[in-house]
Amino acid sequence: MKRIIIAAAFLAGFNFGFSQETKTEDKDLMTWYHKDFSTTNVYGVNTQNAYKFFESKGLKPKTVVVGVIDSGVEVDHPGLIKNMWKNVNEVPNNGKDDDGNGYLDDVYGWNFIGGKNGDVEIDNLEVTRVVKQYKPVFEGASSEVNKANQAKMPTEFEMYLRAKDMYNKKSVEAKQQFQFYSEFAKVIPSVAATLKGKTLTKENLDSIKPTTQEEARNLSILSQVVNDPTMVGKSQAEVEEFLNKEIKGALEYFEPQATKQYNLDYDPRAIVGDNYQDKKEKFYGNNHYEGPDAQHGTHVAGIIAGYPQGNEVQYGVAYKVAKIMTVRAVPNGDERDKDIANSIRYAVDNGAKVINMSFGKPVSPEKELVWEAFQYAKDKGVLLVKAAGNENEDIQENPYFPTNFKSTKDEKPFINNMIVVGASTNNNEFLRAGFSNFNQKMVNVFAPGDKIYSTVPDGKYEYLQGTSMASPVVAGASAVLLAYMPNLKPEQVIESLVKSVNKSEVNAMLPTNTNNRFDLISESGGVIDLYKAAQYAYTHFYKAAPAKPVKKAVLKKKKVVRKK
Repeated sequence: MKRIIIAAAFLAGFNFGFSQETKTEDKDLMTWYHKDFSTTNVYGVNTQNAYKFFESKGLKPKTVVVGVIDSGVEVDHPGLIKNMWKNVNEVPNNGKDDDGNGYLDDVYGWNFIGGKNGDVEIDNLEVTRVVKQYKPVFEGASSEVNKANQAKMPTEFEMYLRAKDMYNKKSVEAKQQFQFYSEFAKVIPSVAATLKGKTLTKENLDSIKPTTQEEARNLSILSQVVNDPTMVGKSQAEVEEFLNKEIKGALEYFEPQATKQYNLDYDPRAIVGDNYQDKKEKFYGNNHYEGPDAQHGTHVAGIIAGYPQGNEVQYGVAYKVAKIMTVRAVPNGDERDKDIANSIRYAVDNGAKVINMSFGKPVSPEKELVWEAFQYAKDKGVLLVKAAGNENEDIQENPYFPTNFKSTKDEKPFINNMIVVGASTNNNEFLRAGFSNFNQKMVNVFAPGDKIYSTVPDGKYEYLQGTSMASPVVAGASAVLLAYMPNLKPEQVIESLVKSVNKSEVNAMLPTNTNNRFDLISESGGVIDLYKAAQYAYTHFYKAAPAKPVKKAVLKKKKVVRKK
């Protein structure tokens, strides 16, 4: 599911948990995740020193293609267009498959969730699809048949029970949240009007004596808003604008859930036009690279390979060396296993050496399809980078698919070409982002994923947060290592990143007190440092390309013509 952490996502009664609004003019904050920990004490990834290290060794980079499997990318964004991968064997917009790869006009990539008649924007959550598929099988009219099916399909039955439990709980929550925010939106003008033209300060609020229950409620809300430092001193109009923006974000988040994602009767797949039951089908979709909502994918792409332009200082970790291939497979809802498997194969077959996967879900009916694609990527020497998820959970206890462990009980993953990434912050006391999933065995590293400034559609830039933002930081870092040392294998890239982190023993602020230290919630115990990873990889794995033999010049003897 495309998960962006929204500011107004939590509300108990009228007790807002507002996140601090970021000021976009803060140039230092825009690029914080590139900082050098050793000199700034901020857990950035030390981007520029990595480039300097490679340059000091006289190494010349080769371009690395990074596949971004996501919601779509605005390919002509001013901060991305020069770093977009282009299929040079395809003639744009001629309606032909010029390169013979089975995909028409795939110049910048492909879209597996679109068809001749449009594109999927909102899709179900996977738990909804599982409940719809298996409820008649396991809880049909005949109890005798139900028991027989449960005994015959124990794996599917276990998955169904898990999905059903989540569906029953979260579908109700989504409807309640949507109804609440809808009602709240109606009272925003009244809340702002309670200021009676005064600015928002604690002193001004204390001076207002409520005469009705409505005014008392409004003051309670305003007393929460004033706790946000960016709102102190704001005018009545500015407070109203702020509340409208926050509630709009919440409605945009919960309305699709309440009306479509948890709706058993909603199914948009017909738009794609494929035979969905044919799990081996590969050739479907269209070349609508952006799709209906490319915010998430465009932001991810910018973190990997965005570059400074105009007055914007934002740049991606691999901005000097990477090209972005966009593969659209993630709707507003949960991605489908068939589409993810095909997306991985498409990216591999068309030259991607790194694939970023900033998505995930709690159940995966066709996980074997994705695992086969993982193995295909491994066999082709392609590195997979995966977000750990935003549920604030231990992913050994609550699996987050797709996963590189066939069972959470396994000691090791079944492939060695995938790295899983948790999200860190620029606050050393709260280093683990509060939403980030974690586990010492199943999460490999942490990387910056909070207050990340990057590209979004319409040529704009925004701050977003999530493990979806941390994963492309690592994808970009991996691309840098591969650009300067193309001989590196995926497992060597992973080892270099894992073995060179900046560690911390700060409280990890987990839901449980078990192993509640930052160095105990991932394999590495720290935040990646690209400069240190570059040093490690160069020392342990670098091999100079063999020198080409110099051909000796053959001197031709001049023919001597003797005079008679």
